[in-house]
Amino acid sequence: MRSAEKRPNVLAASRRDNATEKGAEPVPGEELNELQMPHSVMAEQAVLGSMLIQEKCIARVIEKLRAEDFYMRQNQDLFLVLFDMFNHCEAIDLVTVVARMKQSGGYTESAIVPYLQQLMEITPTTANVMDYVDIVAEKALLRRVGETAGEIAELVRREEGTGDQVLTAAEQRIYAIRQGRSASGLTHISSIMSEVYETVKTLQAQGGEFPGISTGLVDLDRRISGLNNSDLIILAARPGVGKSSLAMNIGVEAAKHSGKSVAVFSLEMSKAQLGMRLVSTECLMDNKKLSTGRINGEDEWGRVAMAVANLSQAKMYIDDDASLSVADINAKCRRIEDLGLIIIDYLQLMTSAGGVTRASDNRQQIVSDMSRALKLMAKELNVPVICLSQLSRANETRGTTQRRPMLSDLRDSGAIEQDADIVLFLYRDSYYDEDTDAPNLAECIVAKNRHGETGTVQLEWRPEFTTFRNYSYRDDEDDY
Repeated sequence: MRSAEKRPNVLAASRRDNATEKGAEPVPGEELNELQMPHSVMAEQAVLGSMLIQEKCIARVIEKLRAEDFYMRQNQDLFLVLFDMFNHCEAIDLVTVVARMKQSGGYTESAIVPYLQQLMEITPTTANVMDYVDIVAEKALLRRVGETAGEIAELVRREEGTGDQVLTAAEQRIYAIRQGRSASGLTHISSIMSEVYETVKTLQAQGGEFPGISTGLVDLDRRISGLNNSDLIILAARPGVGKSSLAMNIGVEAAKHSGKSVAVFSLEMSKAQLGMRLVSTECLMDNKKLSTGRINGEDEWGRVAMAVANLSQAKMYIDDDASLSVADINAKCRRIEDLGLIIIDYLQLMTSAGGVTRASDNRQQIVSDMSRALKLMAKELNVPVICLSQLSRANETRGTTQRRPMLSDLRDSGAIEQDADIVLFLYRDSYYDEDTDAPNLAECIVAKNRHGETGTVQLEWRPEFTTFRNYSYRDDEDDY
């Protein structure tokens, strides 16, 4: 047999299990088994025996198990051979499997034939193969948890980084284990239809409202059906058009009225800057007054105090760490109770999963990896994720009549539009022409929408309050 890590021989381990079950004296050296990670020799052998006896078991097993789920090296190798033969539609029996095991190297016929025969002889019944699979998967999960615990303990022992850094690393490792266990299998359409029917009934009882979290902008909600769970929503615009303001408007609306928590990750602005903007929007006071402290009279101070009190009650959490990766964000969001929405400002400032980037790195591939990771995070956490993105200058080179953004203008990667469920662009004529007839008119262009049609929604932009509002809405006191 091929050399491998120090794991017990399959046949010897099987004899020890049988001896223990019969109450016999333990085999010399049995105390060493106490140091081994969790595993079940009998379950592994029963799974492989079922695969050898009945070929239809193979398809069911490979849907649930991987080679590394087996503890014994010989069992891992045999599983890989069966997996490969099944994928290539090869005949699977004792003779063909022995031939393939010999081709794989390190195995002789005299060593493998008795073992394969034993697997088929000791398998109680192929009818219970999925029960055996569950045992193998459970032991594999315990081993991964144990191995991860050892890695975390080693990080602590070496004192590699601060306590917070070690904690984040530990959360990422645990999350990686859980992510590997989250895959769901095929579901019969009848179950899906039952779920759809109940969803429609619930929506009808709510008066036909959209299913997602409201953005606070009526026309936009109607166009995209609100912010729905597991959706990745890309909000893109040129610098200074107001994408951060729109994202924060939506975040505050969700935090105040959805009953859910909102997590905001600002890689560009500090917490204090965001806080100042939020107060300006909440009390409809010119941001310049707040930033310079030129607040006059009890009335204005009262409005500021009321805005601060209202915002303090909102279920919003803000992080201004400028070196965040998707894994960092995922780990932090898992600590938030009743999470309903994630906002990230913005994609191109994020750190790749591999750490700080170098000049030689392929930026398009890095952004592609991050956008894919964001979509996976949205599905895993089952919340909408709004991620802001920069646009290239391509729209500014198309002439004065064709400056509205399009999907090809997304900066750094075409994978962004592929991964996103909804892509929103912000456009303002006043950004390019100060003498425009409608300086406060903004357009939210729905360029991609998996939930319905695309189109353009008109919004009102109030730069002094850094806020967007429904275009039909007007203040009676426009001279604030």
